[in-house]
Amino acid sequence: MLQREETLNKKKIINDPVYGFISIPSGFIFDLIQHPYFQRLRYIKQVSMTHLVYPGALHTRFQHALGAMHLMGLAVETLRSKGTAITEAEEEAALVAILLHDIGHGPFSHSLEHTLVEGVSHELLSALMMKELNEVFTGRLDLAIEIFNNRHPKKFLHQLVSGQLDLDRMDYLSRDSFFTGVAEGVISFDRIIKMMNVVDNELVIEHKGIYSIEKFLIARRLMYWQVYLHKTVLSAEQMLLKILQRAKELYGNGISLFASPSLEHFLRNKITRENFTENVSHLVHFSRLDDTDILSAVKTWAYHEDPILQMLCSRLMARTLYHTELHSSELDGRFVDDLKTRAVTYFGIDAAQVDYYVWTQLIENSAYEITSSNIKILMKDGSIQDIAEASDLSNLETLSRKVRKFAVSFPKELLGSTPSIS
Repeated sequence: MLQREETLNKKKIINDPVYGFISIPSGFIFDLIQHPYFQRLRYIKQVSMTHLVYPGALHTRFQHALGAMHLMGLAVETLRSKGTAITEAEEEAALVAILLHDIGHGPFSHSLEHTLVEGVSHELLSALMMKELNEVFTGRLDLAIEIFNNRHPKKFLHQLVSGQLDLDRMDYLSRDSFFTGVAEGVISFDRIIKMMNVVDNELVIEHKGIYSIEKFLIARRLMYWQVYLHKTVLSAEQMLLKILQRAKELYGNGISLFASPSLEHFLRNKITRENFTENVSHLVHFSRLDDTDILSAVKTWAYHEDPILQMLCSRLMARTLYHTELHSSELDGRFVDDLKTRAVTYFGIDAAQVDYYVWTQLIENSAYEITSSNIKILMKDGSIQDIAEASDLSNLETLSRKVRKFAVSFPKELLGSTPSIS
């Protein structure tokens, strides 16, 4: 009787601001959510420093993962209703795969990726953490890991987890537009899911849903340039990167800094993709990191005696961010060199330190990538067409082209003494 009560107690309902009530479908998934690896996502912001532009954007990876799991449940229900065979074990595995797809994200999500651990992506870290969880749960994640790594024979299950029309993207567009208040990012996720089908083991969208897909792609493009790649967001994220770069440099010079034990582990040691998997302590320390480790360090370093670290941290905490300009053509090297010369004079710094004051950045993005995993449309006659071919939207081809922009960032004090690049 006690065991039955414990099982019932795991049937939780969560009130989500985007979708309403979300149910946790099984005791096993409840236990996964309760694990420290997953609970850590409560303290990692979904969109990093975006709250400095859109104050409401304080939602977390935890919320996003639960939302994506909810959408996976709706997708499985839709596909089953159309005759696609999905066993209960496959359904649970697909739910687990999408639930854990972001479990490897580090502090401030994408902002610090490849920074604390060089060359190690969050996808690899997610795979490593899922492997660890599989040992804890004695092989219960075998099928989920197959789906996550695209090794399951039912290819469409992986496409729901990771693809150009996956449930990850559907949730983050819906959730990020909700919390930022950017209406251009709103998509018809419910209609897109209702239009899903499977043909030849691949995910397709029925022709009736083509306009919802077009809106999805346009919304994704607008959200990237208006939210994720907003110039002020880029400025804050790059300042955070420079802070950690300086902290690592100081540690390399034998200067210790205030830091949590796990953050200090990554600041003190040079950890690369090659040696990350050789020492289990690296993953242990990584699994203990979240935004609070970084934020508490930055708040403390704002009063450090090192002038560069102090300057970057105090400016970030006060939101006195670097001025950032985005340009469609490559930056004139003479303009950047002139900026650096003026920075050396204005701030009285050594030329070797000027990269902490002036930097450039290449930004690339495309709303739709023409690859082997294209979005496929099931036409009325039963044929399959790529969305770019099936759509009558004149600028869909434009959405597939990679847009490149060139950014330059520098302290606002240099604005008055520097001619505009344009």
